[in-house]
Amino acid sequence: MRFTSAAVIVAALCNFAGAQVVSHLDLVSDKSQDISSLEAWKKIYITDSMDEQQKSIAIFNTLVRYRHQANPPKEYLTSLEADGHVHDPLKTFHVYGYGQCCCASAEVIGLAQYLGMTARGRDISRHSVPEICYADGWHLVDGSVMNYHIKDDGKLASVDEIHQAVVDWSKQHPDLANDDKKLRTFAKNEGWKQGPALLSKADEFYGKNGVNTAGWHGWPSTMQEYYEVQSQPHDFCTTMGYELNVQLRPGERITRNFFSRGIEYTNNCSPKYYKELLDRRVLGIQTKLGDRAPGRIGDGTIEWNVPMAQLKTVALSSDDHGFVLRFPSSYVYVKSVANVTANVAAGGSVRVSFSDNNGLDWKPVVTIDKSGEQAIDLTKLTAKRYDFRLKFDLLGAGTAVNAIKSISDFQCSQAALPTITEGDNQLTFRAGSGEGTVTVEGSTETDVARKNEQLTIADFHPVLAGGMQPNLHMNAASGDATFNLATPGEMTRLRVSAAYRARDAKDGFDVQASFDGGKTFKSIGQLAGGIKGGASRYFVLTDVPANTRQAQVKLIGRQTNTALIFDLRLDADYKEPTAAFKPVKITYAWDENGQAKSDVHVASKPTDAYSIKCGAGAVVKSYTMELAD
Repeated sequence: MRFTSAAVIVAALCNFAGAQVVSHLDLVSDKSQDISSLEAWKKIYITDSMDEQQKSIAIFNTLVRYRHQANPPKEYLTSLEADGHVHDPLKTFHVYGYGQCCCASAEVIGLAQYLGMTARGRDISRHSVPEICYADGWHLVDGSVMNYHIKDDGKLASVDEIHQAVVDWSKQHPDLANDDKKLRTFAKNEGWKQGPALLSKADEFYGKNGVNTAGWHGWPSTMQEYYEVQSQPHDFCTTMGYELNVQLRPGERITRNFFSRGIEYTNNCSPKYYKELLDRRVLGIQTKLGDRAPGRIGDGTIEWNVPMAQLKTVALSSDDHGFVLRFPSSYVYVKSVANVTANVAAGGSVRVSFSDNNGLDWKPVVTIDKSGEQAIDLTKLTAKRYDFRLKFDLLGAGTAVNAIKSISDFQCSQAALPTITEGDNQLTFRAGSGEGTVTVEGSTETDVARKNEQLTIADFHPVLAGGMQPNLHMNAASGDATFNLATPGEMTRLRVSAAYRARDAKDGFDVQASFDGGKTFKSIGQLAGGIKGGASRYFVLTDVPANTRQAQVKLIGRQTNTALIFDLRLDADYKEPTAAFKPVKITYAWDENGQAKSDVHVASKPTDAYSIKCGAGAVVKSYTMELAD
């Protein structure tokens, strides 16, 4: 691996001029919820008067409302312990809206830990589930296949209690034990209520014939899944840190669709699952929880007509020799093109380069040596990314770029979008704090990441010492990795998410931060040892010195048995240097009995409310945000 000095890295990261931007744009209807951040989610779902069981059920309700069981999305940012799946709750809710059992289990664990509760994963027959600890015991809430079970004492049952109930009943009915076909026949017409008493009150999850509204899972599956369980807890490598931060600059427009144009790419769903993700009929439990979106998979487009006259304020850096543009997104990019119009002097050229690691490295894209417009296909570079940069080097006196229009398609979930339906719809617009984020996230599985054209954690050039390897595995008793982060404006907080293994009590990692160029460090948190199955932790440091724009995050490892980092995400939030509210134009499109309808509203202040009335047969199609003229 090539090592880069901290000074070089900081210089690359600091090459900002401050983009003109309106941040944290959020629109919520009376049929949707603000879950743009963990804090926003907590405000919606959690109250001070709740006990741990009520909080656990609130977490369950969140998972059920915002996701559907289907082949999981694979971004290949996570380790093989997470199978490359997306295991970040807010990313799942906003970007995908679907996943499998390991994904939902990790997301329950992440939200529970965020609320200060202890949680763990368990492996059972052909299934993975989470448990939350309170009242001196463990309690299951399965947001994946959508069930939990309440004991006679009113407490949620644990995995082991459900297992014991299933085993005891199966011993009394050996002809039905672990037999899918016979169990499904037995379950019909509420026959399932004659099964284990612990499972007999789950009407909202099992329905008349023992199968939930998705049509593929229910009581017969529970009877088979809990027939055998693994005693050893299993951490599913939760990732935290994603937040919805839709930003707009002059000339920029974002459109989000309540349908799919077929650009879903991350899991190659079977036709059955893909059809389900676009169909409301399978979302019965979700409907009871307030969901009104037409389906799950959606998509959209970010278009940016770069205002070349304002280049010094919209570019990250700009001088007579060229400029750098940044393209951050809250949704995963699927394909991108940049249409560039240049005036090339005799013997001159425009060299276009690409970076997806915060400007640390640049890949040549194209050299424009003729005047006119050229379309540059960036799809192979931007797919599976949430942020990238383009650098334009101008060679030759008189060479100039006259116009740039970028068009990037992305995937999003419909579930978190502000749905409108037939009748009156109340909408609330908010422009939040003028903040942006610089993120470090890459896979520790180098070969898998390279094969799937994904970033590795080594691509962010950590400075390594001792026994710390480029994939953040330890091969000696001690070692450390230091990541350098820099922001274009004043840093407001550092957020660290890590999934790790530290088998011995003496194993583990200290997570530290420095704001004086590495002269001194303060503790962010501990990745403690003595956890055989691994663990996940999320830390937020708000004690950042004023006017800070540079920080180092150091992972200091100690190993007597096994110590390694499975997954790591670092987020440095900052104040956008030129952030200021500007009126935002919001255009809704829907159909009424096949006839196109639309509504245009200009939000003239940071908090605004308005209404849209839709007629009979209304089906929402899309909504667009852009800065008003």
